[in-house]
Amino acid sequence: MLENKEGQRVPQVVFHTREGDSWVDISSDELFANKTVVVFALPGAFTPTCSSTHLPRYNELADVLKQNGVDDIVCLSVNDTFVMNAWLADQEAEHITVIPDGSGEFTDGMGMLVDKADLGFGKRSWRYSMLVKDGVIDKMFIEPDVPGDPFEVSDADTMLNYLNPEAAKPSAISIVTKPGCPFCAKAKQLLHDKGMRFEEIVLGSDATSVSLKALSGRSTVPQVFIDGRHIGGSDDLEQHLA
Repeated sequence: MLENKEGQRVPQVVFHTREGDSWVDISSDELFANKTVVVFALPGAFTPTCSSTHLPRYNELADVLKQNGVDDIVCLSVNDTFVMNAWLADQEAEHITVIPDGSGEFTDGMGMLVDKADLGFGKRSWRYSMLVKDGVIDKMFIEPDVPGDPFEVSDADTMLNYLNPEAAKPSAISIVTKPGCPFCAKAKQLLHDKGMRFEEIVLGSDATSVSLKALSGRSTVPQVFIDGRHIGGSDDLEQHLA
């Protein structure tokens, strides 16, 4: 049975991390003391749900979480520091701190160390999230104890709803651009000025003109999409934002 540890202090361990060419030890106190920290733990770096949904959404909502009292967002997994660092770079999740619990000591102390030998993983973390205030667990969202890898309650949206059900979530914005395009620069500046984060898709490296026409019906750039709606070019975006 996976134990809910709300009201208890987090396990006191030392995490062995790598920064550049140096080993850096980080204690539980350094992570949690005098701070409000959101932690989400998952079975493994580079695994499907963790890479496609769990970590990216926490990164997307990082600004809103921090506006609602969160100091740091920590992703924890029973992986070594080299794997965690490589995954972070691959995900481009600049707002997330990845912590390697390589020996599983912290996860075991949380009562969340489970055997995934059937997948060839060995001992790994059960999927959960928690809000930690000054080292004390304020709230835990533990995935149901059923076969497989359920992902129902440890997501970023559930955590944000706990912190503030009225919080406004950022729009999902993509902009298709090409290098040297002044209209693309204008559109990106409009979004920056509004404090709106966006994903940039660059023609020639991330997509082709065929993809652009298939998605937007147009062959010119930029093309902006917000929450699944095609807005159009820089002038269209300017009118939309106005």
